[in-house]
Amino acid sequence: EMSFVTQEDVWAAIEPIMHGVFAEFRPEATITPPPFPRVPYSEALARYGSDKPDLRNPLVIEDATEVFRGGGFAVFAGAIEKGATVRALRVPGAAAQPRSFFDKLNQWARDEGAPGLGYVILAEGAARGPIAKFLDEPRLAALRRLTGAADGDAVFFVCDKPAAAARLAGKARTRLGEELDLLEKNAFRFCWVTDFPMYERDEETGKIEFSHNPFSMPQGGLEALETKDPLTIKAYQYDIVCNGVELSSGAIRNHRPELRRAAARWLGAGDRSHRHAHRGRDQHPRGHRVSDESAGAGSPHAGAGAGAARALEGAAHPARSAAGAQGLTRPRGRL
Repeated sequence: EMSFVTQEDVWAAIEPIMHGVFAEFRPEATITPPPFPRVPYSEALARYGSDKPDLRNPLVIEDATEVFRGGGFAVFAGAIEKGATVRALRVPGAAAQPRSFFDKLNQWARDEGAPGLGYVILAEGAARGPIAKFLDEPRLAALRRLTGAADGDAVFFVCDKPAAAARLAGKARTRLGEELDLLEKNAFRFCWVTDFPMYERDEETGKIEFSHNPFSMPQGGLEALETKDPLTIKAYQYDIVCNGVELSSGAIRNHRPELRRAAARWLGAGDRSHRHAHRGRDQHPRGHRVSDESAGAGSPHAGAGAGAARALEGAAHPARSAAGAQGLTRPRGRL
């Protein structure tokens, strides 16, 4: 916890510690040197399908919506007109895989609740596969340019509403990276995920809630809270991630009472039910009174929960840490 600092100051303080811990326990490994890459939340979802990206995985997701918009593949074209997006995942060398490989992936996608996982296989300047016949030459050329795909590669597709498409594409990226043994070996790849949204809309009730930490400073301050669509407002919030595991979470604290009151006014907006009607307008769903005059009052301050136990577990037992990340205690500390 530090006063009168920016988030860059916090990052500069934490990065040498994290790097030092991993260098001490895994001197033979490749470790991201400070400064760690900064990945905005929106970019993390768009390119990696997760707000905890594993940067050992070389696969990158692209937005292929325009390739299929108005095209002959009615399933995608019709969904796009209703607000869906198409996420594309190029996998180098995957054209050499047998048909059973693609069939198993398709079944995996169905098991995940999707209709399937579309794909094209590129060879000899053309494409084959279930979707290939719907891609004329201009659309196929556009797909190659977009993804960087070449003969010998395969490109996989997910078509759904943006959030659902990002989730499934991210899961497909992870599965393909692991199944094809694409992950960088003996490496610890760090990054900061930044610019989390201040608010999100609950999919069940339709109401607006804080998405991460209710005591974070909104980017744009009072003007943003009073003039912008709340779902477009970002917060000064950040996570440090290593190999797909969140090690630490923090924020610039909202120390100004008038900003906390303004931030709380959006809670419950657009609610399609009345089950939260008893809650005061300054009451967060988890019970925090976000506009309390004493909460976080004082000088501007920021910090992060160091997550030392998780960092040590990751350094000493990386496979076990990744597999059990969701079961580990979330780093605690003042944000």
